Amino acid sequence: MVGLALGICGVFVVARWLEPSPKGFGTHTQLGLPACQFEAVTGRPCPSCGMTTSFAWFARGELVQGWRANAAGMVLAAGCVGLVPWLLAGALAGKTLGFRTLERPLLGVIVVTVAVSLVSWTIRLFDL
Repeated sequence: MVGLALGICGVFVVARWLEPSPKGFGTHTQLGLPACQFEAVTGRPCPSCGMTTSFAWFARGELVQGWRANAAGMVLAAGCVGLVPWLLAGALAGKTLGFRTLERPLLGVIVVTVAVSLVSWTIRLFDL
């Protein structure tokens, strides 16, 4: 649990270090990762386009900019912020608090993030 909390904090340190792309996506290329091939082929963003950018904006407290980049990224970032103290408190208590195992709350974060991502992506694809 401490390892997960530290990993999440590490993600936010990296997000703060990155310069958010003014395009709203592509910030991940600063990490040496390739550009989105889905976007290159189709001219449309993939569901995760803008996720790194939204984390970079979130780490700066620019929530509106982050939401515009990728709404699911903002939901995930907010969920991660909430997970850190919960994980650390659970580590101190020696058990997961409120749950028998870590699987349920982590699965909940994933399900909500995927759902928001798909809705956001649909809106972006069809310019609704």
